[in-house]
Amino acid sequence: MCYWKQWRYTRTKVRNLLKLGTSKKEAILTALSRKGPWHLARTLMTQAGMTNKWLYGEGLISAK
Repeated sequence: MCYWKQWRYTRTKVRNLLKLGTSKKEAILTALSRKGPWHLARTLMTQAGMTNKWLYGEGLISAK
């Protein structure tokens, strides 16, 4: 959810979702969605690319 809010603009969201491996159509539809950031953080498009391994690579540590 924090990354979704950090990306802020639709173009940035689409660009980053494409980097995460989502299809172009799904990335655009997700970025244009008017649902809230908590709802969109739980969608398949964001969770497919934002794996624990990716988050660790971004510098986040596990809460376990």
